[in-house]
Amino acid sequence: MMSSNRGLRPSAREAAAPMRPRKSGAGRSGRLLNSGCAWVPTQNGEAAFAATTAASGLPADKCEVYKINLGGGFGRRGAFHDYVTQAVLIAKQMPGTPVKLLWSREEDMTHGRYHPVMQCKLVGGFDANNELTGLHMRLSGQSILANVFPQNLDNGKDPLTFQGLLPGNGEHSFGYSVPNLLIDHAMRNPHILPGFWRGVNINQNAIFIECFMDELAQAVGQDELEFRRKLMSKYPRNLAALNAVAERIGWGKPAPQGVYRGLAQMKAFGSYVAAAAEVSVSGGNKIKVHRIVGATDPGYAVNPAQIDRQVAGSFVYGLSALFYGECTVKDGRIEQTNFDTYNSMRIAEMPVVESIVMPAGGTEPWGGVGEPTICVAAPAVLNAFSKATGQRVRSFPLKNHNIQMS
Repeated sequence: MMSSNRGLRPSAREAAAPMRPRKSGAGRSGRLLNSGCAWVPTQNGEAAFAATTAASGLPADKCEVYKINLGGGFGRRGAFHDYVTQAVLIAKQMPGTPVKLLWSREEDMTHGRYHPVMQCKLVGGFDANNELTGLHMRLSGQSILANVFPQNLDNGKDPLTFQGLLPGNGEHSFGYSVPNLLIDHAMRNPHILPGFWRGVNINQNAIFIECFMDELAQAVGQDELEFRRKLMSKYPRNLAALNAVAERIGWGKPAPQGVYRGLAQMKAFGSYVAAAAEVSVSGGNKIKVHRIVGATDPGYAVNPAQIDRQVAGSFVYGLSALFYGECTVKDGRIEQTNFDTYNSMRIAEMPVVESIVMPAGGTEPWGGVGEPTICVAAPAVLNAFSKATGQRVRSFPLKNHNIQMS
């Protein structure tokens, strides 16, 4: 039996940090028949409309909401419309005067909802033939639903916590066959409130399971790809995505001198995704991510060029979180207020991204493309880093271990 106590926190807390801070415009007519209008960048027009009617005190047929360019949402402009409420309340005090509300970057960073903190302990068991026969994952951390949509809890449990780990064939189902499998969650909700963050819970769950799969394979002296393949015979579309990135990256063939490779896969938001990364390490702590191959099977692909861009953009988000992303709290306040303290990867740090769009068709619901591949970038890079250095990093971001992008 192999045990790994992984106190993993992929991001501690992370802010959505879109390029455009929260903004909204509103106006209320001063005529006898009062009416209200709001111009809103939102991911959820219905919720923005509900916030407008509630704050204005007007009936629904007297309110109008116009959705404008989002300017980046990443979950923050979906479930929370405090900025809409604020604009409408101001407009109520100034009938007939249009009001434009724009938060500062500092307000935006310190009044957000943040990626939930989560830890995981994993234990794997092998039989006499070195076949994986048991796996226990214990998740411990925040619940988004408990704080945002408590009515969606299932007898006190948060099913959203298990994205990418769920049984069956749903949009976030587990992609490995293990005879004895237990995945559970000990809910712990600190006072800093969580929210939806691009990819939501697949981000940490992919790191937990995919890094541990590498550890399990290495514990019994097996190739990481072949070890996974044996567990994926009942999941052909997961396996097809993994095989696609392995073939493209040249898995099984010698890598360039000083370059190391890592893999990861998951089903997320109805899409089957995988990544393979090539990295080199200098000075023991400077990582150069040379190349990432990402495969996406969303079932159907209407605009493959747009999917390519979404994959590349998601890798920026995932790698920025891995290396830099963290919101810390001091005296009850978020300390990071702008991009000088909440960093993002730069163009010079961006690896070459090769996207494989491989829609398999079929009768399953169409999968997403904006969020799924974000989750496989970090574990693929971490697995490659571990092969290069022999180190397993178990808390994030990497900057806290003096590990840098180069």
